[in-house]
Amino acid sequence: MHARFVRSAAAVAVAAAGTLTWAPAASAEPSEPPPSASAAPAETPAPDAGSVEITTKDTAGDALPGAAFLLLDSTGQEAGRGQSDAQGKLTFPDLAPDIYRLKQTGSGSPLHEVVADQDVIVTPGNATQLTITDPFKAAKVLLQAKDDKTGKLLPGATVNIGTGTSTLLTLTTGARGTASGELPVSSRSTKFWVKEIKAPAGYDLYKPTKTFTAGPGAPVTVTVTNAKTATDPKPDPSDKPTHKPTHSPSSPGEPSSGTGGATPSASDSHTPDADSSSVAATPVGDSTPKAPTGSLAHTGADATPWLIGGAGVLIAAGGGTVLLARRNRKDSPTDDSTEN
Repeated sequence: MHARFVRSAAAVAVAAAGTLTWAPAASAEPSEPPPSASAAPAETPAPDAGSVEITTKDTAGDALPGAAFLLLDSTGQEAGRGQSDAQGKLTFPDLAPDIYRLKQTGSGSPLHEVVADQDVIVTPGNATQLTITDPFKAAKVLLQAKDDKTGKLLPGATVNIGTGTSTLLTLTTGARGTASGELPVSSRSTKFWVKEIKAPAGYDLYKPTKTFTAGPGAPVTVTVTNAKTATDPKPDPSDKPTHKPTHSPSSPGEPSSGTGGATPSASDSHTPDADSSSVAATPVGDSTPKAPTGSLAHTGADATPWLIGGAGVLIAAGGGTVLLARRNRKDSPTDDSTEN
């Protein structure tokens, strides 16, 4: 009854207004609820910004002011640039979350190198902290190997160069006796050692370990000296014994032993010296037998016995003649007196 009264009242009101518009009557039946306001699309709030905080220093731990950096977003667009302050710090604020590319364009120091590019991830509401360590520039090393006496440059010398217990560089001298390389340094003045591990051909190894200091980017010359390897002197030909075993001389008239061309020394011949007069006194027709072939030559001394024998014969003959003459003289007067 109450519902029918409400619908009748609504119809009367519409008729009084002179409007022919249809209006749905209220119903006690449930109807579909209107769409909720929360289902309507709404704007996405902007995410929280992040930042990048950079600290620059060198390998010795000192801050590097004036280091320059460039920050690029994922599309390659510049997101910021700047230089580190006196404490070596630089901040890129208000960065949208993204993956950025950080480039160091300068170290701010003539003694330092820049680092390679690197990626940086920025997250909402967070500060990404980076520590950039710039290395010192390498020292320029020139190695020389020299003869310790003449100073001549020697090829083929190999050395190790290092610091502490670490070997940092190995160099071998070339045809000109030199070699060069870059030696990494870790401070403004670093102490190094050099050790020769292979000597040039014909030279002894340089055994002592030398030390030197080098600075970033500065040239330094390292020299090792080598002494020639001692060699045994070659024997002098004049020191060798020159005389050969000699054979005893042959007796006169006998062939000598050994080769016919061997000539006995003066001490072996035992030939007495004969003066020119004895040689000249030898008769032309002397019948002294000649020495057989291969025997030693005879000298004037061999004719002496013959001369002595001949002289004895002459003396004996002469003595007999004198005695005979004296006897004849004694006999002659006796014969004359008989005849008278």
